[in-house]
Amino acid sequence: MENCLFCKIISGEIPSTKVYEDEKILAFRDIAPQAPTHILVIPKEHIGGVDELTESNSAVVSHIFVKIAEIAKNEGLSNGYRVVSNIGEDGGQTVRHLHFHILGGEKLSEKMS
Repeated sequence: MENCLFCKIISGEIPSTKVYEDEKILAFRDIAPQAPTHILVIPKEHIGGVDELTESNSAVVSHIFVKIAEIAKNEGLSNGYRVVSNIGEDGGQTVRHLHFHILGGEKLSEKMS
């Protein structure tokens, strides 16, 4: 997508602090972290959000979750972490590109908002 912030990060137009990358996904540090460890994991294929997943594009989510576990381990999040995906405006999604937040590095609040 031409004006998608995350697509521009994937293409290298906008710099990021990469944590992990392969042919399907990119993981990078959030520029406004909500926890000591705050990493975004995104597919390289533009998918608007969870609400745009289909049988033909959903395999990337399985790959993302396998890699989330590896990334969390590499980040030392052995005592736990949270994975979040916001969907749509009311769900707090500010970039319309499927992404998952890895949050950890401290005891997180049980409150979700």
